[in-house]
Amino acid sequence: MSADLTELYQQVILDHNRRPRNRGKLPTANRVAHGDNPTCGDQCSVYLRMDGDRIAEISFDGSGCAISQASASLMTTQIKGKTAPEVQTLYKNFHDIVTTGNAPEEISDLGAFAGVHAFPARIKCATLGWHAAIEAMKSDPMPTTTTESHVD
Repeated sequence: MSADLTELYQQVILDHNRRPRNRGKLPTANRVAHGDNPTCGDQCSVYLRMDGDRIAEISFDGSGCAISQASASLMTTQIKGKTAPEVQTLYKNFHDIVTTGNAPEEISDLGAFAGVHAFPARIKCATLGWHAAIEAMKSDPMPTTTTESHVD
């Protein structure tokens, strides 16, 4: 990998860590899942609002290393609007990137995580948010609650 490409990839990760996209609890979520990496202490909750079989809205919250937080942030930008099979395909491609270091050009910013393959313990950090998102898509819809005041 060229020095310029390595620098660009580092900048993508640093940017998503410093200015995470879609961070915070999604008030309209109808699916949620939590991921925990006890080895290093990373935690990530993913909130989805599914519209039929598509992710209409997504957010994440949690704490952990720059790799886990940047990966969760970037993931939210990549899978919004996707169906479960599309998310599974993107995850497979991302997993290949972080385990082999090979980043096809069509994967875009996800290639920023190609360097993770050199640090096997960090693969779990990079994939934590993805696992939580996939679990959230599989989970039962959360019940809708309303609070009403009745005056008789």
